[in-house]
Amino acid sequence: MFCVFFFVLGISAQDKEEAVPLKNILIEIEKQHQVSFNYIEENVAGIKIIPPKQSISLEQKLEYLSKKTNLSFENIGNKFNIYKKDKESPIVCGYVFSSADNNPINGANISLNSKQQIATNSNGYFEFKKEEANAFVITHIGFISKKITVSNSDSKNCLKILLEPEITELAEIKTNAILASGISKNKDGSFEIKPKKFGILPGLIEPDALQAMQQIPGVNSIDESVSSINVRGGTHDQNLFLWNGIRMYQTGHFFGLISVFNPNLAHTISIYKNGSSAFYGESVSSVVSISSTPETAEKNTFSAGINMINADVYGKYNLSKKSYIEISARKSITDFVETPTYKEYFDKIFQNTTITDFSQSQNVDYRSDKKFGFYDATLKFGQKIGEKDVLVLDLITIKDNLEVFQSAAGNNIYRSENNVLRQQNYGGNLSWKRNWNSFNTTKINVYTSAYELLANQKTTNDNQIVIQENTVNNNGINLENDHIISPKFSFNDGYQFNEIGITNLEDVTNPDFYRKVKDVLRTHALILEGKYNDTISRVYFKAGTRVNYIEKFKKFIVEPRIQLSYGFNKNLNLELLGELKSQNSQQIIDLQKDYFGIEKRRWIVANNTTIPIQKSKQLSLNLFYRKNDWLLDVENFYKKVTGITTSSQGFQNQLEFVKTTGDYEIWGTEILVQKRMNHFLTWLSYTYNHNNYHFPNYEYPIFPNNFELMHTVSWAGMFEKNNFKIALGTKLSSGRPNTSPNTSQIDASNPVLVYNRPNSTNLDIFSQVNLSSTYKWETSKGIQYKLGISILNILNRRNEIGEYYRISSLTNSIEEVETSALQRTPNLSFRVSF
Repeated sequence: MFCVFFFVLGISAQDKEEAVPLKNILIEIEKQHQVSFNYIEENVAGIKIIPPKQSISLEQKLEYLSKKTNLSFENIGNKFNIYKKDKESPIVCGYVFSSADNNPINGANISLNSKQQIATNSNGYFEFKKEEANAFVITHIGFISKKITVSNSDSKNCLKILLEPEITELAEIKTNAILASGISKNKDGSFEIKPKKFGILPGLIEPDALQAMQQIPGVNSIDESVSSINVRGGTHDQNLFLWNGIRMYQTGHFFGLISVFNPNLAHTISIYKNGSSAFYGESVSSVVSISSTPETAEKNTFSAGINMINADVYGKYNLSKKSYIEISARKSITDFVETPTYKEYFDKIFQNTTITDFSQSQNVDYRSDKKFGFYDATLKFGQKIGEKDVLVLDLITIKDNLEVFQSAAGNNIYRSENNVLRQQNYGGNLSWKRNWNSFNTTKINVYTSAYELLANQKTTNDNQIVIQENTVNNNGINLENDHIISPKFSFNDGYQFNEIGITNLEDVTNPDFYRKVKDVLRTHALILEGKYNDTISRVYFKAGTRVNYIEKFKKFIVEPRIQLSYGFNKNLNLELLGELKSQNSQQIIDLQKDYFGIEKRRWIVANNTTIPIQKSKQLSLNLFYRKNDWLLDVENFYKKVTGITTSSQGFQNQLEFVKTTGDYEIWGTEILVQKRMNHFLTWLSYTYNHNNYHFPNYEYPIFPNNFELMHTVSWAGMFEKNNFKIALGTKLSSGRPNTSPNTSQIDASNPVLVYNRPNSTNLDIFSQVNLSSTYKWETSKGIQYKLGISILNILNRRNEIGEYYRISSLTNSIEEVETSALQRTPNLSFRVSF
């Protein structure tokens, strides 16, 4: 009776078992028998049946499900394809694999006709009704396209399709290190720096973007400042500096000696001397684009470091599998200690300014109190939304602040001044990216950037206050669509709107004077760009056009760009680059004493009359050869920039107060020879350029450019083994052009400056030897330590980088004022990360 009771109870429980969704049954079978099912959701949606017994075999369960539903199961290596039993509309199904490793290809595009496309899933599986197509084409980035014809037989087996990888031979020519580890040259002619893979360069112990780019042939800083980088004769303001899509109007801390971009933060730095993309506007010289967005997902990290100028921290934390937050902050340590590095920097920056020549007489009681500091901070938040959308927010703030109190007493006269100089730049960028499919992507970003330069000078004995202010507000929106037509051809299109407003203020008391000028320009741009990349025949061609429309002037400006690269073989490559560009804003100098003579440049916008829109045209031909660890890079170029003003060129001769417009024209050659031998890398570069001004309305219409360095030679030797790196290098260049006074026309009793022909002489040759070394080690707990040391100008050579003349108020005579480069400057850094 006991056995009969449980037997009847079991029958009763089975009779009461309810039907459940088929999808849930399939999931339970997958877990129990370690198999997987591929199916279209609509084929199983809405089907409910009583589950088969768990005790029966897999084959019996599938037979049971097939009888209870109108579905058929096909076994391919423990992966079952499920499709409807429909004799009138048979199903074509298949799996797409890579022939190289036999792994399934996710997202391969199946083109059935001109309008209908489907994609493979994570298992490489696809299916469609046979009546929809008799043939189809399979494409995927990185693989050779393949056309498949559907068989007329009613085969129930799924196709197994292998795609051959597309071999990229041209990339082998240009992916190896140039100048240092972590620096490479791309097929579009740009240089790319990966700071996290950065090796070492002479004088650098951190991957500073603006210092590192000065090692590239054709890139110099006429006064050793990252706020005065000259690319092929251009002024610093003619370069476009972007940080995560935000235009930066301040690039240097310590008034130009340190980059504002945290070297431990960036992931990719792209530098274009010529042939930049049509999506880059507002620049007639180079483009420097810095991205701190990682290319792949990264682990949680934290690091902190200190050197003899500043300390910084960096942290990245993954909030979830699809979101992360990244924070960095850096601050000067000059508030707490004055290191030898700080003293050398201070002497270099403030020489021959009102900060140091406040009192020129030696017979006075002179006192000076200085307070200087800077900081920068960034915030990044990234969020992946679903499988197709990514949202990224970037914020940055930068500030330099100098306060100086000076007093002098002598001959019963007391003078004092209280000076404040503040420079800051902050910005934000919100970007959204959507991958519609494997072939179409849309990117939209909205950005803002604000810059302020403020000087406040209070003189006690004259009871005078002088305020100078220069502010820039830049807002805009960018839209870009990327379309992949085939593995060889793609094109981009987009729209950009930009609004820039610049205000200049001067406020003086005793005597009273007030002037405030604000100008606003709004620009619209349409961009179209196409790229053809045939890696087999070694042909790379990219052409684009940017059409600008300036609302205020009702003016259209067309800017075509071109990049052409052809590989004769795997060792030799020829490259042609060309571009037309324009720029609506620039920096000028009203008076050399403005802003205490330190940051004397102020931003202004074009008015299309006395301040023209600057335009440039540039063409370069490059020959690139690499074989057996040798590298030879020879580039010839021509560049012309029109619409420049004398106020933007920093004249300190007879043209300082002349207001006229003109152009400069430069042509030259850049040569780089490099050799790698095991752990040792050495290179030698030479640059020749011939750079002349042309001011047609001036009495001397043609003369050398202020930024001409006719000959520049650089050499470096680097050794890297395991975690130890050391670099030694030297740089020699012709002295910059200079204008001397005509002493034969000077009246000793009443001296007045009379100059010879502009830039008719040159300063002495510039020569500097630099050294740097780093060592890194790691503990068993995964904590990394890095120690670095550098010495700039090891030989302590006195290099003259500027010279001008003035009438001395003390001696009533003409005196020569020289500006010198850094003397011997050591630096030491220590960093810990985990």
